[in-house]
Amino acid sequence: MKVLVLNCGSSSIKYKLYDDDQQLAEGLLEKIGTAQAQLNHTVSGQKKTVSVHEILEHRAGIELILNVLQDPEKGVVKDIEEIQAVGHRVVHGAESFSESTLITPEVIAKIEECIDIAPLHNPPNLAGIYAISQLLPQVPQVAVFDTAFHQTMPDKAFVYAIPYVFYTRDHIRKYGFHGTSHYFVAHEAATMLGRPIDELKLITCHLGNGSSVAAVDRGKSVDTSMGFTPLEGLPMGTRSGDIDPAVPLYIMDKEELNLQQINALLNKHSGVLGISGISNDFRTLEDEAAKGDKRAALALEVFCYRLKKYIGSYIAAMNGVDAIVFTGGIGENSDVVRDMVASDMEFLGVQLDADKNRAKERGKAADISKASSRVKVLVIPTNEELVIARDTRRIVSET
Repeated sequence: MKVLVLNCGSSSIKYKLYDDDQQLAEGLLEKIGTAQAQLNHTVSGQKKTVSVHEILEHRAGIELILNVLQDPEKGVVKDIEEIQAVGHRVVHGAESFSESTLITPEVIAKIEECIDIAPLHNPPNLAGIYAISQLLPQVPQVAVFDTAFHQTMPDKAFVYAIPYVFYTRDHIRKYGFHGTSHYFVAHEAATMLGRPIDELKLITCHLGNGSSVAAVDRGKSVDTSMGFTPLEGLPMGTRSGDIDPAVPLYIMDKEELNLQQINALLNKHSGVLGISGISNDFRTLEDEAAKGDKRAALALEVFCYRLKKYIGSYIAAMNGVDAIVFTGGIGENSDVVRDMVASDMEFLGVQLDADKNRAKERGKAADISKASSRVKVLVIPTNEELVIARDTRRIVSET
């Protein structure tokens, strides 16, 4: 079955086309809403092609993508009708969705209800669903939610210590994100370890410009670092992560900032960018720290220290751990971060092999722990789009 996977952001669309588990093509359309929208399109095994277009909204962007996929030179299908299903990444499903689901008018209405708690993400996700409904009206669509995997968290993990009415009335609670990635690498870890996932206690670390950690006990998420929004948890590229709630109030009063300004400060100007004053790119921070920049080094130290603390707390919460998994752009590629996080944890049974860590090949899964390590340290490339394609194929086949 040929499945198109769409991930629609506010000004971008990422896409991949699969034939069962085989990836046929992928691409990224950026700068939607301008006359300089750039389409980066790659047919598997071939060089990337780049083109510029005037794309003012998502429907036109998806129409362009569909045309490219059936283009005689750049395409991979002879007719767009070969696409049998479309899977969408949807960021927020709140408590309405604990698994991927076939998109119906009722499901769309539920996703629309979540706009209040995901105003930046759900509207563009919905724009993709609306566009496919118009352009490919006969093709079934499936929504795969970032929050769904974490719906197995117990009350004690997701309830905030604020008046309970805010949960019952306004649905304010920890939801967690990156669920598709945490799900994928947890199951890949079980395969690598040669053990059923329902026997394993895992800590999965999705580290990128946005980062989160999850405690996965016997295949189920029992806690995760991101919360009501993706701002909670680890310090990230530009997000503050965990912070004393009084700090934003103090800054607002001291600097005379409004809600929009403090929101921008915490989401776009904080994290390792805020600490270093240089960059939110960890590669730049590592380079500058190696040259002696103290604030770049501090940014790395803060990030890794907080991550180490989360890992320790999740080991305590699950009463043990079998493996720690690193994934995402930083987790997969930064031996420096992995070393800073996984070193000096022998007391907890974690023994990192420094040589394996440094020699780990880009894009490949690896066990970077010592043979004697009670807790395995794994690096596993994530593939959220493949999870979306598989869920879409399964759900459409069952209906």
